[in-house]
Amino acid sequence: MRADALQILRAGIAAADPAAAVRHSLQLDDAGVRVGGETVSLAAQGRLILLGAGKAAAEMTTAALQLLGDRVSAGSIIVPRGAGGVAAKLPPSISVWEGDHPLPGVGGMAGAAEALALARAAGPDDVVLYLLSGGASSLSAAPAPGLTLDDLRGATAALLRSGAPIGAVNAVRKHLSTVAGGQLALAAAPARVLALAVRDVVAVGHDAIGSGPTLPDPTTFGDALDVVRQFDVDLPERVIEHLRAGVQGLVAETPKPGELSNEAGFHVILSVEHALAGAGKEARRLGYEVITGPADVQGEAREVAARLVSEAVTLQARTTQPAALLWGGETTVTVTGGGRGGRNQELALAAALALEDRPGIVIASLGTDGRDGPTDAAGGMADEGTIARGRAKGLDAASFLAENDSYPYLKATGDLIVTGQSGTNVNDLMIALVSPGSGGGSA
Repeated sequence: MRADALQILRAGIAAADPAAAVRHSLQLDDAGVRVGGETVSLAAQGRLILLGAGKAAAEMTTAALQLLGDRVSAGSIIVPRGAGGVAAKLPPSISVWEGDHPLPGVGGMAGAAEALALARAAGPDDVVLYLLSGGASSLSAAPAPGLTLDDLRGATAALLRSGAPIGAVNAVRKHLSTVAGGQLALAAAPARVLALAVRDVVAVGHDAIGSGPTLPDPTTFGDALDVVRQFDVDLPERVIEHLRAGVQGLVAETPKPGELSNEAGFHVILSVEHALAGAGKEARRLGYEVITGPADVQGEAREVAARLVSEAVTLQARTTQPAALLWGGETTVTVTGGGRGGRNQELALAAALALEDRPGIVIASLGTDGRDGPTDAAGGMADEGTIARGRAKGLDAASFLAENDSYPYLKATGDLIVTGQSGTNVNDLMIALVSPGSGGGSA
C-alpha cells in the first residue's frame, strides 16, 4: 500500500498540469484573446504583454507562448529558485526572474519591479495577460514605500508561524506590497488586464490567490491589523507602523471592488479538484474503492490527521475490499517548537502516533508543488510501523511532534515523500489507503 500511495499521489500531481490547462483554456483569434467563452479584443496596433508569477509560472508561460507566438511583444515572469532553466527556452523578449519561497528574496523584488514598469508602460490599446499561481505572494516581492525586503521577510516568517489561514495571511501581505491587492492592475490602467490562475487557496475568494495582483481587494488596513491581533503575530515594528498609518489614511488603500475598470477577466483554469480526479482514477486502476472526500480541508495539521485516521478506521471496519480516501485542501501549523518540517509532514507524524499497532492503513499527505514548508520534502506518510521504526533508532515521536520537528523524524524512519519541484501548485493531497479486515484496537 505504501507503493500504491506514492503512485496515486504522483498521478494526482500529473493531473494538475498547468501547461495542459493553459492549452485547453487559451486561444488567440482575429477577435482577440479568448479564454473559455470570453474574448478580450486586441487591436492590430495593440500590444500583448505577458506577466506572471508563481510556482507554475514557467510551465504556464511556455504553453501560452506556444499558442500566442510572436503576438506577445514583451513579458516578465517570476519563478521559484531552481526553475530558471526555462529562460533558455523562451524568446529574449520574456525576462525570467528567480524568486524565493516561502520568504521573499532579491530576485523576486527585481522581477516585481520590472513587472510594474511593463504594466505602467501599457497603453489603452494593449492587453496585459497575467499568469498567476500559488507562491506569487512571496515570489513577487514588492515592498510598499518605507518598507524593506527584510521587513517583508520578517513579516512573512511571522505570519507563517502564526497558524493563520491563508486568507488572513494574504490580507496582511496585500497591504505591505505595491503589486498585490489589485495594484498591478491599477498600474496597468488603462490597458485591460486578463488573468489565468492556478488556484491554491481553500475556502476564500480568488483575490487570495497569490494575493490577487489583478483583482480588487475586499480587505483593508484595519482587517490586516485585526489579523495581527487575533493571531498574535509578532511583526517587525516598521511593518506595524505602516499598517497603522494605513488605518489613519496616511497610506493609500488597495483598490476596492468597483474601482478597477480595466480588469478584463479572471479565470481559474486549474484546482485541487483536477488533482483529486487524477488520483482517484489511478486508485481505481490499482483496484481500490475510491471515496473522494472534501476538497477544502482546513485546520491544524494534527487535528486533520486525527480526523483522517478516524475515518480510515471506520472505513476499514465496514469495507470488504481495498479502499482509498482522497482529500484535498491545506492545513496549518501553529509553530510553538524550534524544529523543522511542514504541514504535510506534521500531519503524517501525528497520524503515525494514531496508527501504532493498527495494521492495514497507510496515511500520506503532500504539497502538490513538491515543497512542504522550508524543506526539500513534499510531505510524508505513516503506517503502523512508523513509531516502531523511530523507537528502534532511539527517537520519541511525541517529543518530535511537540517541537514541530517532523522532518528529521520521518527522514530517519523512511517516511518522507520527496518529489522535487513539480511545476504546479493546487493545495495538498491527503490520502488514506485501507485494507479490509486488518483493524485492531479502538479509534
